[in-house]
Amino acid sequence: MQSLWMIVASLLFACMGVCVKLGSAHFSIGELVFYRGFVGFLLMLMLTHLQGIPRTTPHWRLQVSRGLSGTVSLMCYFFALGILPLATAVTLAYTSPLFVALLLVLWFRERLGMRAFAAIGLGFVGVVLLLKPTLQAEQWVGALAGLGSGLIASVAYVNVRELGRAGEPEARTVLWFSGVTSLFGLAWALAAGDLHAIDSERAAIILGVGGFGGCAQLAMTRAYRYGKTVVSANLSYSTVIFSSLFGVALWNERLPWTSIAAIAVIIASGVLVSLSSRQTTPAAESD
Repeated sequence: MQSLWMIVASLLFACMGVCVKLGSAHFSIGELVFYRGFVGFLLMLMLTHLQGIPRTTPHWRLQVSRGLSGTVSLMCYFFALGILPLATAVTLAYTSPLFVALLLVLWFRERLGMRAFAAIGLGFVGVVLLLKPTLQAEQWVGALAGLGSGLIASVAYVNVRELGRAGEPEARTVLWFSGVTSLFGLAWALAAGDLHAIDSERAAIILGVGGFGGCAQLAMTRAYRYGKTVVSANLSYSTVIFSSLFGVALWNERLPWTSIAAIAVIIASGVLVSLSSRQTTPAAESD
């Protein structure tokens, strides 16, 4: 039953991606990042108040590091969503478990078996297949941003792991992340002079970006708290499936068979990495 929470989280993350893609026609990336963080910040303020969790933390350096890396990853992800087909952008961002596994080996000197390394190699083969034969020249910047999102998110996930080991409540971690995100998004938007008026349509998009993202994080947190970690990590890839369906339904995005095969390879490699390491970190925690 607890696995259903990850399915719910994946659907909500896909809905957030739809809102970001819709919002890219009305808002700058800085504005979208700000609204994503600010709405989530308000939700976490209410949650921490209801749960009686203090907002201050003795682990503020880790929280700031997690917030900064997560925010940069989110900026790259939102940029990719505005340029690439929805399923392609989401899949590139979901390469993060591959980078997490490499980071744990290079940074923390943790051991991974040959099966895990083979799965990582398979994942990057899938990335090459996804990028090279199908993207137009003007889409390569978005592709690099999507892949960069997965790479930078791996740093955020390692920080999340360390915060969990330090006993930090999930709600406080999300609160700090949302606060850092909203501050940097607002600073970016103000520096660029990209502040747009909000009408009813744009307000709905803003609520969708922040509301779906915040609720998705809560559902994901519940899945990881009460469900099996490996099962939850693998089910998180259902976000790619939901995003593919939304892309077809809303934008008539018909991916070629090579892209579909590449997406399947990347998903399979992520599942194999999590099964091999047994310590894969939540793939959408930074959204």
